[in-house]
Amino acid sequence: MPKSRECSFCGHDSPSGTGMMYVRNDGTVLWFCSRKCRRSSLELKRDSRKIRWTKYYGKEEKGKG
Repeated sequence: MPKSRECSFCGHDSPSGTGMMYVRNDGTVLWFCSRKCRRSSLELKRDSRKIRWTKYYGKEEKGKG
């Protein structure tokens, strides 16, 4: 059974066969469910904790604050 991947930006699951895998030069693998998430993260450099439609909205990092 193919497994779904969690989007690195919004946190929602995307079914297998959809979305995009992005690999950075340091070897970090990022999964995006849509162009909206990919563009928000990579091109616009938005913080997913400040965007209302993400699962991470309003959550703070551990160890900060």
